[in-house]
Amino acid sequence: MVRRPHRIALLQHIAEQGSITRAAKSAGLSYKAAWDAIDELNNLAQKPLVERSVGGRGGGGAKLSEEGVRVLRLYQRLQALQTQLLESPEETSDLALLSRLMLRTSARNQLHGQVASITPLGRNDMIGLALAGGLTIDAQITHDSTLRLELEAGTDVFALIKASWLELLVPEQPVTTGHNCLTGKIEEILDADDGPCEVRIGLPSSQTLCALAEKDHLKALKLKAGSDVKVQFAPSYVLIGTPL
Repeated sequence: MVRRPHRIALLQHIAEQGSITRAAKSAGLSYKAAWDAIDELNNLAQKPLVERSVGGRGGGGAKLSEEGVRVLRLYQRLQALQTQLLESPEETSDLALLSRLMLRTSARNQLHGQVASITPLGRNDMIGLALAGGLTIDAQITHDSTLRLELEAGTDVFALIKASWLELLVPEQPVTTGHNCLTGKIEEILDADDGPCEVRIGLPSSQTLCALAEKDHLKALKLKAGSDVKVQFAPSYVLIGTPL
């Protein structure tokens, strides 16, 4: 069964119920969560998807705008097409790949993986991620983010890491306590006329990381193309995204 994203599901409930209160109850959301979702929907769209009315016998209501009706109908058509595609294991795999390829972000490093563990840390959670080739890293996010992204063991995710957040170490250097560490080999160093160099690092998993490093730092560590290198970064520097 294809699970509908909560926000799209809420559009369907609003269309059917004509009331935020009834729509929230039908969708299994709190009244506040429903309003937050509506605000988020309207903020993401070029035109509001949900129109609100205040007052009246029922204390106000809500309905889909023409834009909202079109979006809901499009999603329903896509859902029907997806159901057809999921009948084939090969097409299921290709569909998942397409969703990854269509992800756009300013982060240079985008690593696909799965949630392996979730460890509570007060208001935060430490998310253990299993990447390709048996590699593992940790991401520290708020507990609210864990709930909003509906993370659980086995959830497909994207680990997003900005190039400037990666620190290069030579193999014999110790890793900062609590930091992630991935080892690889420098494939290429791209000099910049002004600013740091771009360092491309090949991982054993055949994935590639991009880091930024000053020329003097690379020279001091005697790092060059072909050098073995360690890359460290704090779990709080790992952003997590999930496919729609």
